[in-house]
Amino acid sequence: MLSEDLSIGQVVKVSSGRDKGRLFFIVKIVDDEYVLIADGKKRKLVKPKLKKVKHLKKYNFINNEVKGKIISDQEITDCFLRAELTKLN
Repeated sequence: MLSEDLSIGQVVKVSSGRDKGRLFFIVKIVDDEYVLIADGKKRKLVKPKLKKVKHLKKYNFINNEVKGKIISDQEITDCFLRAELTKLN
């Protein structure tokens, strides 16, 4: 329903809560209402944030490097996530 237009590696901005206004990558789609997000700084890959999709602003940008590494179970670091988000700002 809500998660049809979501993808792993997609950039989102939090619209409510403690992390409001910050950019994150979607690292896992849990179900139709929830996703796990991480930015490598405050929300690291070892403990990503569970967030409702309705509290996220979705951007039409999917980072294929991040997506490829997550899907193929390659090692991905928090530093890599931070660097990719820095390129966007």
